Amino acid sequence: MKPVLKMSLLAATILLAVGCQDEKTTETTPAEPAKVEQVAAEATSEKAAEAFASEDQKSAYAIGASLAQYLSANLDQQKELGLELNSDDVLAGVSDVFANKSRMTPEETQQALQDLDKRVSDIVAEKAKVESEQSIKAGEEFRAEFEKQEGVAKTESGLLYQVEKPAEGEKPAATDTVQVHYKGTLTDGTEFDSSYKRNQPATFPLNQVIPGWTEGVQLMPVGSKFKFVIPPELAYGSQANPSIPANSTLVFEVELLQIVKADKPVTELETQ
Repeated sequence: MKPVLKMSLLAATILLAVGCQDEKTTETTPAEPAKVEQVAAEATSEKAAEAFASEDQKSAYAIGASLAQYLSANLDQQKELGLELNSDDVLAGVSDVFANKSRMTPEETQQALQDLDKRVSDIVAEKAKVESEQSIKAGEEFRAEFEKQEGVAKTESGLLYQVEKPAEGEKPAATDTVQVHYKGTLTDGTEFDSSYKRNQPATFPLNQVIPGWTEGVQLMPVGSKFKFVIPPELAYGSQANPSIPANSTLVFEVELLQIVKADKPVTELETQ
């Protein structure tokens, strides 16, 4: 939306300028949008051509613009961590170095950056610790409530499951390859993965997924649908990724479509 807005404002400015030059035309004939866009495009092109005297100048400007974009994004990330790094100070450092009047020696600069890295690492580690503790607590509370629901069973490992759609089909072994449809969420309902949304069932060896899946899917007859609540130790444990915090309890709705034998091709369901 932003590029469109900028072009619209430019077009409006040009329209006003044209109107001032030819008041009679603007009073009697509405401006045609196509002509306004054409004038705006020509003005933008002329401005760009005037801005750079040579290709070298244009390239140098592009390097600066690219660096600024990187630095801006970096400063935003630091701000999210609670660090207030002023862009004016960043620009002063760049300017001073180019002018050969840096206020810091190369050694001091390196030390300052190492100190910054440590500060960032400490903040990230503390945030991760807090989030991990919150995930553990939320998971324990969620599992305790889920276990009270009708039809919920618990295995010796701590895996909780509930049959949502029973079936009488064959059950897979840990060494089998299975084809499933599934949806995965955190305990707060945040969805982090779904084969349903991709409209593409997943096919994988059952012994190459998280332990909660390996154990749970073996309980499922083909054609059934189960809900699994998987404690962290049977999921990703202390390992975190952008969509799943460390020590998260995971909730999966799984539908077992078929067991794929080594000498049996996957059915058309996989490609639908």
